Amino acid sequence: MTEFIRPPRRHVWTRGILALACAAVMAMTGLPSLDSAEAAKPPALKPGKRCDELFGLKGTPTKSLPQRDGTRAKELWDQYEYVNPGMEFDGLNPTQDELDAAGKDYKQYPHSDPRRIYARFNAQKRWTNFDDYLISQYIPNQGNDPRGEAFEKKVVKEMGLTGPDWICQKEVYFTEPDPNDPNKTVRHKRVLDAYNKKTREIVEMKSNGKPDGSQTRADKAWARHRGWNSYKYTFVFGEQQKSEARTFMKDMKDAAGKDAQGRDRVRAYNFHSDHKPQAPKGTENGPYRRSDPFLSNGAGKNTGSRGGGNNVINQSPPTPKDLKERLDRLRAADPQGRMQRGFGGVDFSTLDLRYIGKPVKGEGLNYAFSAKRVEDEYAAGWGGKEKAQLISDAFFTWLALTPDKFWVNLNPDEPERVMDAEFGKTDAGRILLEADLQMKHDFFKTMDPKTDLGKRFWASLPKVNGRPCFAGIRNWIEPQTATVREQDGGIHILDAPLQLKSTPQDFTTDPGGEQICNPSKAERDEAQRVIDRMIVPEVEKTINTAPQYADLRRVYTARVAAEFIRQQDAKAPTDYHSLINSNNVAKWPLRAPNQNWDKNELFQKYRQIFLNGEFEYDVETAEGVLVYIVGGVDFSKQPKRNMDTVRFRAEHPYKPRTAQFAVGQMTDDADQDGYVMLGGNTAGKTSSDDDATPTPTPTDDPGDKPTDKPTDTPSTPVPSTSPGGNDDNPTPPAKDPDGDLADTGSDTPIGLITAIAAAVAAAGGALMWWVRRRKAEQA
Repeated sequence: MTEFIRPPRRHVWTRGILALACAAVMAMTGLPSLDSAEAAKPPALKPGKRCDELFGLKGTPTKSLPQRDGTRAKELWDQYEYVNPGMEFDGLNPTQDELDAAGKDYKQYPHSDPRRIYARFNAQKRWTNFDDYLISQYIPNQGNDPRGEAFEKKVVKEMGLTGPDWICQKEVYFTEPDPNDPNKTVRHKRVLDAYNKKTREIVEMKSNGKPDGSQTRADKAWARHRGWNSYKYTFVFGEQQKSEARTFMKDMKDAAGKDAQGRDRVRAYNFHSDHKPQAPKGTENGPYRRSDPFLSNGAGKNTGSRGGGNNVINQSPPTPKDLKERLDRLRAADPQGRMQRGFGGVDFSTLDLRYIGKPVKGEGLNYAFSAKRVEDEYAAGWGGKEKAQLISDAFFTWLALTPDKFWVNLNPDEPERVMDAEFGKTDAGRILLEADLQMKHDFFKTMDPKTDLGKRFWASLPKVNGRPCFAGIRNWIEPQTATVREQDGGIHILDAPLQLKSTPQDFTTDPGGEQICNPSKAERDEAQRVIDRMIVPEVEKTINTAPQYADLRRVYTARVAAEFIRQQDAKAPTDYHSLINSNNVAKWPLRAPNQNWDKNELFQKYRQIFLNGEFEYDVETAEGVLVYIVGGVDFSKQPKRNMDTVRFRAEHPYKPRTAQFAVGQMTDDADQDGYVMLGGNTAGKTSSDDDATPTPTPTDDPGDKPTDKPTDTPSTPVPSTSPGGNDDNPTPPAKDPDGDLADTGSDTPIGLITAIAAAVAAAGGALMWWVRRRKAEQA
């Protein structure tokens, strides 16, 4: 609260008798009346309460605060739980008739009636979609106060803000001159989270990573006021500081200066503790709860999955335009920045499945995705549901189909054997086939002689009659040795790289045109060595990093996770038992916008490239400049290395904890800077067994902005390849060269090693090289 006060003017009396007379009058009658604004007494300031008494922490040892900026050690990062009453209703999906019938007078309905929320939605004007309003504004608002109180209690306890000298929620005034009127003083009412008069310290606790915009002016007034220059101010942030927080802290430090020992009077402490909201006790599986399809087949305690990761993913809009509109609405509803971090800034294009817990029948399966995070909320945050759905669908596809169906084949000589018919009805199959074609494109694009690499490549090829020469090529993608860790009955997928394989191959299909050369075996082998040395590594890097292969990488890690479930189900039935090898993928079809995708259309596109070429390259030869017109996925191998305990603890010491945290709430990956993990449980189990936290009364009137609390409370056998087949169920192509599994480097390799080897048998197509025309001289 900010007030403007005009100090009374002083008059110089020139006559002593008048001064005496006035003094006599004043002695008898008091001060002359001022205008009402000046005469009104400020309301009494609340004295606050001992922090340990306020939070029920009496007996907790008192500790000293850090005297400089600090960060909580990674081994201490944790979570805190609190009850968000709005989560009881996170699955509401009213019809328009239900919304209309509720009206706008929400107060006529009790808190337990969903019509209260419908009426609140009808009464506001900012949101036009009820689901957006519910999950992006209403439910987070309901958790603001409980979240803040839970965070403050945790900080008070762990930082030792206890004993008789630490007072919480004490009200004070910070004053400063009005910059627009020297005759006025601006007074800011401030509620201090924790205050110690004896040690001259103030602590402000922010459960998110940014300051409260309604408090920053008051805090800067404190920093400039000489009357407070013996005090120190510590800001405790629950999440990583946002850019606005870093700017604010710099301004505060500059304004407040140093203490007598030369230390900043303003300090930042990164506490790093994730909030974990819970539905009220007794409503965890109530009729209005939300359940999602991610990795859940509905065989657990509920009909779908729930978790903190799901909450973030569900808020993610489909496009960048939608992202901007949603973030703009959120910022308008929360101008002070009190909301916790969410979908904004999460780069869902990097979303991948990285953890699967122990599958226990009836108890669901814990899972966690990984994604990169960026500073700018507007730069990323869309497409989360699409990517999570793709991972989930691929996971079920790998479980449902028998392994003899896991292959794709782009080969100009075999148009009838592009892929299995059932596999072709899924996005997993589509992605493998599309990646095969994309790889062909990138392979030959890398040979462009206008680039330094391409120029050196053509110069390094063997020459036949003065022309650079090599034979037809067959390329395919297969897994490199993956790094995983089985622990506590689950699996951490630490690294799952892909590699490009290439070999010379002749084809019966004639692409037409003048063939460049007919190389000998020695020339073929020499050319292939050049390709393997110069082109393959570059394309392999693209496959493992470029965005056009991100879906392929996602589908592959889902395959690793699914095979782990197959192995565990063979030991003891899981919730997925009836699904495995059912060959029924009706629940996981091709989804929009690819619902009409046709494998044969893609094959025809490939065939046109094979016949007509895709790139024209001018290549210097002994005959002058010739125009070369040129124009491919195999998961049949899955070598894996189960990382040993010592190395796992050394390189990924926090991964088990992070994966468990991610089930309940999105959390920073302590082992990988710049990444978050987020997930859930397929049976909707996200609560702890501790039900001691009381359920707060739902916020009566959150309106279009957060509540006004001063603190921002913050084993699958290898499939046989029998001959024959038909168009609907074609026979997989023959095994690729060098298809044996690599040594896993472990005396007790996990069961996935043999099983994944049978995942997908795919023959990469090849392209011939030929001359269409020859230029007489260099262009």
